[in-house]
Formats: sequence, C-alpha cells, structure tokens
Amino acid sequence: MTFTAKLKANDEQGRLAALKRYQILDTAPEVEFEDIISLVKTVLGAPIAAISLIDSDRQWFKAISGVDVTQTPRSIAFCDHTIRDGMPLKVTDATRDPRFADNPMVTGAPGVRYYLGVPLRSPDGYNIGSLCILGDTPRDFSDDEVKVLQSFASLIVSQMELRLVSRHDTLTGTLTRSAFDARLKSEFESRDKTPKALLLLDIDHFKSINDTFGHATGDTALRAVGEVLKKNLRETDLIGRYGGEEFLILLRNVTPDVALAQSERLRRSVSQLKLAELGGRRLTISIGLASYTPSVTSIEDWLRRADKSLYDAKHAGRNQVVAA
Repeated sequence: MTFTAKLKANDEQGRLAALKRYQILDTAPEVEFEDIISLVKTVLGAPIAAISLIDSDRQWFKAISGVDVTQTPRSIAFCDHTIRDGMPLKVTDATRDPRFADNPMVTGAPGVRYYLGVPLRSPDGYNIGSLCILGDTPRDFSDDEVKVLQSFASLIVSQMELRLVSRHDTLTGTLTRSAFDARLKSEFESRDKTPKALLLLDIDHFKSINDTFGHATGDTALRAVGEVLKKNLRETDLIGRYGGEEFLILLRNVTPDVALAQSERLRRSVSQLKLAELGGRRLTISIGLASYTPSVTSIEDWLRRADKSLYDAKHAGRNQVVAA
C-alpha cells in the first residue's frame, strides 16, 4: 500500500470512524507492530519510535519503544500536528519551534528535541495516526530517511488492513471465532463490573435449508441473518460467527432483564425476514442467554451456561429465548 489516497481533511467525524473501524484502540501488544518499531529504531538510529493513533482526546500507542508510556493527551501530541497535513512533519530542534518549545514532553521527560513523523493514512484517505521517531538531541533529516519512514508507515497500514480482514468472517461480516474469543478474553480478564450478557444463537433447521435449497441459498440466509443481527445491535456490542450457523453476541452494560428483552427483539427481527430464495419458508433462531454474574468462574463456564440455555431453547421447540 502506498500514500496514493487523497487526504480527507476537515472531517474529524469521518477520521474517527475510520480509526474505530480497525478496532485496534486499547488492544494488547502484537508482535507484528513491535517488530516494525524495532526495525525503525535500528535503521534510523533513533532512541524512541512509536506507532501513534490519534483518538478524539488522546494519543494512544499501539507500539512504542524507548519510553515507558501507553498514551498521552492529544493536546500535547506531536503526532496530532502530523495528521493534520499530508506531508511528513520534521522538527529538528523542538526548543526553537514555537509550536513545541513549551510542550511538557520538551520541557520535561523525555526531553524531546527532534521529531520526525509521517501519517498513517487509511485507504479511504484519513490520517488515523502516525509513525514517528524522537530523540533528545537536535537532528536534521535527509530525504532518504523520510522515505524510509514512509515505507514503514505503508507497511503498518497494510498490516492493519490484513488484521482487519483476518478478524472478520468473509461471509457474514461478523467477527471470526478467534477474533471474538480474543475480545471476550480481554473483556473477562478486565474484571469490568458493568453488567453484561452472552448470547449463543443458532439458525433453526439450517441443515434442512441447505439440503432443500442448496448451499448457495444457505449462504444467503447466513448473510441475511448476520445483517439483521448487526443492524439491531449497539456499537458497543460484539458479534461473531461461532461456527456453521451459530453466532455469539456479547451485550455490554445490560441488566438481565434488558438482555432478555434485547434477545427477544433479535429473535423477532430475524423471524420477519423474507427471502425469495426460500420460497416462503420462514427463518427463525433459537437463543441461549447467560448473564455475567459473580458465580461465573471462567469464560468456559460462561459459554457452557449459554450453550445449555441454547440446548433448552431447541428442546422446547425452537424459535425462542431461554435464559440461564
């Protein structure tokens, strides 16, 4: 990937949406990005290198080496200046630059003097962050050094695009099982006390749909159900394809009563689907609901509760919600 997309400036809402689409903020360190930072430091001889992503009010580092920090206020971020332009930002001596002379990163630790940053531009033209190097002595930059940093920045964006593709099921657009498992693990280990619920759902009699109408129609049904589910979930909720005709949903910040009501709404919405390929046959889903409670001892325990509830929903006649 190269810097060919035209910069979309003065569209902060669109820029933030592009950043959030990557679902990368506040994720755990990943070796692919750590390795790039290590190479940048070695090739360019810099004591500090970072992959910086600019959120609405903060600068968050996906990878950083040379200083022990995970984020800073956006108001003091050198990289916030970088994303506002289509060109690399060169600061040869921050103490002599009126934009940064009084910056706490200059007047205090780590005592920044030089900075070189290049934008991380999404394929649709939004600068979502930057790749940068910093040091504590003044420094000039050659054109070749800038090109090297731009090449690494292109590699980072390509890696983010690959990461995004690998996280989503190609048929339904929902998270893959491995991606959902990773997010669920992070959610569980955070010990966040806000109420939440896990929904395991299954498309009723899906094998019969494949056998009667063919696998192409089965795929159409899966896509249609996935779209309805996504449309009826909030931005804070998670949905993944858990295998075959099963989906797993994490509802955040919901009491058991609200989770049950939301599950019923999802069930009704799917039952209202009309697909010409099914010749009038109605699609329905069964849902097993397990709210997060202090008695849930592990992710496996939580999933077992949802699975048991789903089994009970099927055993009771399908097209219904059963809560653990």
